[in-house]
Amino acid sequence: MNWAAFKTAAPELAATAEARFGAYRHHVLATLRRDGSPRTSGLEVRFLGSELWLGMMPGSVKALDLLRDPRFALQTHPGADDMSDGGDVRVGGRAFEVVDAAVKGAYVKEVEPPQPFHLFRTELTEVVRTYVEDEKYLVTQVWKPGEPLRTLKRA
Repeated sequence: MNWAAFKTAAPELAATAEARFGAYRHHVLATLRRDGSPRTSGLEVRFLGSELWLGMMPGSVKALDLLRDPRFALQTHPGADDMSDGGDVRVGGRAFEVVDAAVKGAYVKEVEPPQPFHLFRTELTEVVRTYVEDEKYLVTQVWKPGEPLRTLKRA
C-alpha cells in the first residue's frame, strides 16, 4: 500500500506524519545488513505525487541493503525532548528501486538531487505515532493496511 492509500485510510494520522517529517530535514532509516542485523542511517525523505520517496547516494550501504532486502523502518527526527511537537512517527514497509526513467526524471525535476542517485518508492506495512496527551497519558496510534486505526492509551 502506498502513501496515497494510507492518506485515504487514515487522513489525520497521515497529515500528522507528513508534518513531523516536514519539520526537520534529516530522519533515521533502519535497514537490514547482509547478516540480518540492523543498520541505521540518516536520510532525507520526500512526499511527491502522493508517494513517500527515499533518495540515496549511489552505492551507499543503505541503498545496497534495500536492494538486497527491501524491508525498512523510518523514524522522524526526534525533535523536542518533551514530544510536544506532534510526537514520534515511525513508518515500516518495503522500498523498491525506481528504474523507470520517466518517473525518476519527474522526481529529478522536483527535487534536483545530486546525480547519480538511487530512488526508492515505498510500500507501507505500518505507521505508528506515539505522543503524550494531557501530560499524563502515553498514546500510541497504530495503522496497518486493511486494519482500522488502533489507539492505545496508558497512564
